[in-house]
Amino acid sequence: MRISKYMTDKLITARPEDGSRTTFFRMREHDIRHIPVVNEAGALVGIVSDRDLRRPNWVDQAPDLAHVYHLDDDTKIGDLMTPSVVTVHTYDTLRKAVGLFLDHRFGCLPVLDKTETLVGIVSPLDLLRAFDEIERSTTRERKAARS
Repeated sequence: MRISKYMTDKLITARPEDGSRTTFFRMREHDIRHIPVVNEAGALVGIVSDRDLRRPNWVDQAPDLAHVYHLDDDTKIGDLMTPSVVTVHTYDTLRKAVGLFLDHRFGCLPVLDKTETLVGIVSPLDLLRAFDEIERSTTRERKAARS
């Protein structure tokens, strides 16, 4: 089973010069926890998670969003992103993605095509959907074989 069948291909991206507040609310609007960061040419240059936006020393302050997150557009995504991104390709197997998730505890993996262009993103939830589909198909085949 190939990654391309199960990846999300409707990408929401950020640019390194985008403000953290703008990016945070873009992530909230689309109900996502990770956002690939691309340059002007559209090449993947990093990734940001909602964890990257969290302030490390907020514990002693009031727990509202302004204190928990870097929510100002003076802080640029390029300063908060993880620049070394582990990726998978459309032709890679689900097994490869599962291995990467298990080995590194990633929350997502950007998906590149053969030309190294960002074309999707895959999450553990996508892999659970794949597992569910495969399991249902196997169950149907077993029932048909018994009939």
